[in-house]
Amino acid sequence: MRDARKPAVSGRHFARALWHLLRIYWTSPDAKKGGLLLALAIGLELGTVYGNVLLSDAFRRAGDALVAKTMPDFASATALVLGFTVVVLLASTFRIYFRQLLEIRWRRSVTAYYVERWIGPESYLQAEMHRGEMDNPDQRIAEDIRDFVASALGLSLSLLAAVVTLVSFGGILWQLSGHWPLAIGNVQLHIPGFMLWVAVLYALLAMWITHLVGRCLVPINFDKLRYEADFRYGLVRFRDNVEAVALSRGQTEEQRSTLGRFGNVVDNWRQLIRAQRNLMLFTTGAGQINALVPLLVAAPAYFAGLLSFGAVAQARMAYGQVSGSLTWFVNAYQEIARWRASIERLCTFGETMQATHGEFVRGEKIRIATGEDRRLRLVDLRLRLPDGRVVLDRVNAAVAPGDRVAVVGPSGVGKTTLIRAIAGIWPFGSGRIELPPGADLLIVPQRPYLPIGSLRAVLSYPAAAGTFADARIVKALRLLDLDHLAARLDSMEPWEQELSAHEQQRLSLVRVLLHEPGWLLLDEATSGLDEAMEQSVYDLLAEQLPQTAVISVAHRPAVARYHQRSWTLARKDGRVTFAAA
Repeated sequence: MRDARKPAVSGRHFARALWHLLRIYWTSPDAKKGGLLLALAIGLELGTVYGNVLLSDAFRRAGDALVAKTMPDFASATALVLGFTVVVLLASTFRIYFRQLLEIRWRRSVTAYYVERWIGPESYLQAEMHRGEMDNPDQRIAEDIRDFVASALGLSLSLLAAVVTLVSFGGILWQLSGHWPLAIGNVQLHIPGFMLWVAVLYALLAMWITHLVGRCLVPINFDKLRYEADFRYGLVRFRDNVEAVALSRGQTEEQRSTLGRFGNVVDNWRQLIRAQRNLMLFTTGAGQINALVPLLVAAPAYFAGLLSFGAVAQARMAYGQVSGSLTWFVNAYQEIARWRASIERLCTFGETMQATHGEFVRGEKIRIATGEDRRLRLVDLRLRLPDGRVVLDRVNAAVAPGDRVAVVGPSGVGKTTLIRAIAGIWPFGSGRIELPPGADLLIVPQRPYLPIGSLRAVLSYPAAAGTFADARIVKALRLLDLDHLAARLDSMEPWEQELSAHEQQRLSLVRVLLHEPGWLLLDEATSGLDEAMEQSVYDLLAEQLPQTAVISVAHRPAVARYHQRSWTLARKDGRVTFAAA
């Protein structure tokens, strides 16, 4: 198991990372609508606090009327309690509703930002150059963004409510306990706002101990997200390759590796529940003790006749609100830990993508240029690996429209790397690749990609479903002996598992007939076909697409017979040579 864990993001680095994530949405075109939703959510948060203030005063009136046995006052106070309860209920419900509306808009914006950078022109480079540093990008985009947005809103709005609650109910506590005597032996002290200071000191002590007990949760939660994603990805990968595993009798090894990944989940879970157990023991115990504090503090003043029964009830409610606001950090600690872990993972993900872009921009690379004529040219092309080793050097060649070129040579000499360079996804090296003006390239790899969707969408890819008429699709299927699929254009199936390897290759060639590219690169795209079908495919390309230039990578010597020219790569004295004929 690789260790993709990086040093914790903290201090100024954390602040910059947080600011970057916040700026993605709040500088977007949707920020105005988001600002309106945020204003509504903030207003309702404040309305909920104000409703609780009014409710506490109504409870005081009801308590005093109950002790005084005045039925009219009790009835009016009860009506106020019911009315303010409805106000609090509505404000509390709709503050969550508007917050969730903002949450999905915010998440949509941040997700689009990361998707555009991950599924973009440099995605292959990111996977090739930083594979060990960027574990589970799918999990970071799907789950870390969701958790970041939800916690950013939840924590910030709850913190705002805690501050306003502290000010509002702190004033009530100050007034109620402004003249309480504190007896120490024979000495009586008068401490203004005594109960408020009790709540403050208790909360500070609780926060300090909570941080000591729970600070290990941040790295544990970081690893939890990674281990869970690794385990899930392994299961998905097995599902997508179940036939290959079965044919190779690899079930025992797959079980071992899957359970090994799950072992990391279990070990991390044990660390997490131990840390949560210790934190919960303290926070639950502190909460239970804290519930008794207002009664113990207010009781002497009540017995001394300084407080009415209703005032004691109000003081208890006010103390609970103040204490809750002061212990916001204690109650939110676990969510803060998860939030920090999400920020770290998104930060490192973004930095890795940015590093890829920087390396691509700054480093020496193959230039893709527009040529002056209709030929595709390789000019002084040198191919390197990401570590700097030269794969192929001094390549000069040209391909005209309608040419058929076979790229031949033993395995490992760089044939596929050459195709990647022409396709524009392999920048490592130097020299120039000139493409004709408006050149439309289509690359068909050995194992074609079949996207999720209907068969029509799979056949139209990379164009959108509906780009090609059904009659045209059916004709192309018939030409490649795939008539049995013509009635399933609207079917939604896992096509990679539904179709055999040779059917998938023929399906990718159906795409070629539909798109009619001017320049076609085949990277062992017929390796799964028998010789008769392979010959039929090349005859079909010559008949249907006579003006299309075809460059084919193949290991079988027979493939060269279907081409007019060849590029031969060979090893000589430890180097790879290139010869065009």
